[in-house]
Amino acid sequence: MAEIDKTLPTTDLPPVIAPDVEIPVADETKLIETEGIEATELPDGGMDINFDPSTKLQIPGTEGHFDNLADLLPDDILTPIGSDMQSDYTDYKQSRKEWEDTYTKGLDLLGFKYSVRTEPFQGASGATHPVLAEAVTQFQAQAYKELLPADGPVRTQVMGISTPPKEQQSQRVKNFMNYQIMDQMNEYEPEFDQMLFHLPLSGSTFKKIYYDDLLGRAVSKFVQADDLVVPYAATSLDDAEAIIHVLKIAENELRKQQVSGFYRDVELGKPPIFQDKVEEKEKELAGTTKTGKQEDVYTLLECHVNLDIEGFEDVGQDGEPTGIKLPYVVTVEEGSRIVLSIRRNYAPNDPTKRKIQYFVHFKFLPGLGFYGFGLIHMIGGLSRTATAALRQLLDAGTLSNLPAGFKQRGVRIRDDAQPLQPGEWKDVDAPGGSLKDSFFNLPYKEPSPTLLQLMGIVVQAGQRFASIADMQVGEGNQQAAVGTTVALLERGSRVMSAIHKRLYVALKQEFKLLAKVFATYLPPEYPYDVVGAARTVKVQDFDDRVDILPVADPNIFSMSQRVTLAQTELQLAMSNPQIHDLYMSYRKMYEAIGIKDIDQILPPPAPKMPKDPALENIDAISGKPFQAYPGQDHRAHISAHLHFMSMNMVRNNPPIMAAMEKNVLEHISIMAQEQVQVEFPQEFQMLAQMQQAAPSNPQVGQQVQQLTQKIEARKAVLIAEMMNEFMEEEKRITSQFDHDPLLKIKSREVDLKAMDTTRKDKEMKQRGEIDRAKLVQNRDIQEDKLEQNEDLAILRADTSMAKQEMGDQNRKEIARMKARDVRTLKGPRS
Repeated sequence: MAEIDKTLPTTDLPPVIAPDVEIPVADETKLIETEGIEATELPDGGMDINFDPSTKLQIPGTEGHFDNLADLLPDDILTPIGSDMQSDYTDYKQSRKEWEDTYTKGLDLLGFKYSVRTEPFQGASGATHPVLAEAVTQFQAQAYKELLPADGPVRTQVMGISTPPKEQQSQRVKNFMNYQIMDQMNEYEPEFDQMLFHLPLSGSTFKKIYYDDLLGRAVSKFVQADDLVVPYAATSLDDAEAIIHVLKIAENELRKQQVSGFYRDVELGKPPIFQDKVEEKEKELAGTTKTGKQEDVYTLLECHVNLDIEGFEDVGQDGEPTGIKLPYVVTVEEGSRIVLSIRRNYAPNDPTKRKIQYFVHFKFLPGLGFYGFGLIHMIGGLSRTATAALRQLLDAGTLSNLPAGFKQRGVRIRDDAQPLQPGEWKDVDAPGGSLKDSFFNLPYKEPSPTLLQLMGIVVQAGQRFASIADMQVGEGNQQAAVGTTVALLERGSRVMSAIHKRLYVALKQEFKLLAKVFATYLPPEYPYDVVGAARTVKVQDFDDRVDILPVADPNIFSMSQRVTLAQTELQLAMSNPQIHDLYMSYRKMYEAIGIKDIDQILPPPAPKMPKDPALENIDAISGKPFQAYPGQDHRAHISAHLHFMSMNMVRNNPPIMAAMEKNVLEHISIMAQEQVQVEFPQEFQMLAQMQQAAPSNPQVGQQVQQLTQKIEARKAVLIAEMMNEFMEEEKRITSQFDHDPLLKIKSREVDLKAMDTTRKDKEMKQRGEIDRAKLVQNRDIQEDKLEQNEDLAILRADTSMAKQEMGDQNRKEIARMKARDVRTLKGPRS
């Protein structure tokens, strides 16, 4: 490889004067240029000579914060660092060898590759039971749909008190991050899909979030567990003393990075031909092999470590090195141990020099150490047992359908050391006799029902653990009790719900790292175009005022669970619609089943608008709700309602009277509120300002309480005065009934009838509720009886099968004993 020319270090040289160049004497520094040479005169009479002015000086202390320090360090410092990094990688990898062996052997349980077996006979079954593959693919499909919806995986919420500017900022952050993930980051969706397939197998996967200079945007890369190595004592990414990311990079791509200056431009030689066991097993299952001429692939070790590098030590307040190791990212080529780059791994303005975290750990199940447990670790034994039982059943069927045995020919058996194949007959040297006596079938049994049942038990245990067994929620009675439905749902989804919450937490951490990348590398204002609109995001939008979250619900991990919960909610609302919002219950049900354009089939309720007194009276008669609104002529409304209440039909209808009284009191309350706002305009302005500062200042909170009490006291006085006026007005309007005894008696009779009607209606409703409760109770009892009957039927069937099998075995044994006794009585043939 070509070497990059570097500027020679500045040395004290005598003044060099190029031919035909005059150097004027002056007190200040002057620059003198000749062809290909730059000479600078110094105030003390000396001169600096630069033979290559186009090359930037690389002197320790003059580099940028994130520049490659390996370009500045000599080989006697770089060589030990490279050797230490490679040695640490080997030690860390050896410490997790047992985990790698378990994972590698477990990959065979997927059954992606059919194995040709010669034991116990040629052509024996090599089928693998799909319990593990089924669990992996179902989890991957389910999690992919929930965690990465088509509209984008990001949602936001405002921190603190919500204001219109904060809401707009939150919407800008949400739109931009979904735009980047779904439209610009082309690798995100396929790698996220691939990560969800590896996660249930290995138990741990990782995401690496960083800014790619070549692509000019943020990148979120999937990292397999076998490509990220940590020390033995590490328990998490935050407390790991070192994190080593194994990178496979083609020779041409590595050359691009060297030419761009990201890595040192040094000769690496040919990479060693070495393939990791895990990688080799994955290639084998994928059905790919390395053939022909292939481009050389280098293995780079990107080590996130703490180092104390000579010349870049941590310095205390006294200017002396403290000996504290600082975070660096060191990249080493594994084969040659050559250091390609060393970069600082802490922010330039961070006085604590905390390491920058690029990785996010996704765990399937928490393990006993750093790496999580996957389905290979948890149900790998059950999968092996199910596979062994399945192969035995298939082999027994093959042997029973294609019998083998011996045929007579003398007394000598040919090739007696070889096993019998299905359908094969061996020559046997024996004395002559009847034709049927010349063949002897080996006593192969039919596939065992007991073994089949045991395999079913093993498979069910694995499915229950992996939460892929049918929950039977949708197949039951739609009128089942709510508690029964929720209990069934919770029992069948405990494990998956916990896994989903772990993914939610990891995804939230990933989005926060992405937001930090955007906040670091975006311009102050970034415009971008989407379908049908032009949008803009500001770099200052990515601050602590907006919290970034996954759009997925951490408590709901599947569409079936969402539909079941929505159906349960609708069932509860239908049981007592008076206290529930049926519109929202139906709307949530439509949203759960994924219906689009809901407003077309479920029109939203009309917005509540102020009404005139006549319409409010009509609503009272119809039993519809109505209310008072600010800004109305409250006295006119009260007067109209009082005249309406004086009607004999209304006076004898308690529900209408109650509705009118309620509305009159609402008008009185709003009228009093409007009056105190007129009397205390300055106090209300002060109250609005003080309420914002009250959470952080207890004294302001006390002032708010005192001012509120003052306003409420005046409001109470106004309400008392208005109530007195209302009572007098009501008495004046209804006074005509007070002087007629016949009207009083008639009114009293009508009131008693109305009360009796109301009582009967209430009793009917109570009886109806009691009847419904009895029906539900009876239904639950019937369901329990049906379940018990089913269990008893299954138990009887199992018992009958066991008895039948035992009887068959006894009959066969008796038949064999009789045949043996007959042969014994007959004696040997002559």
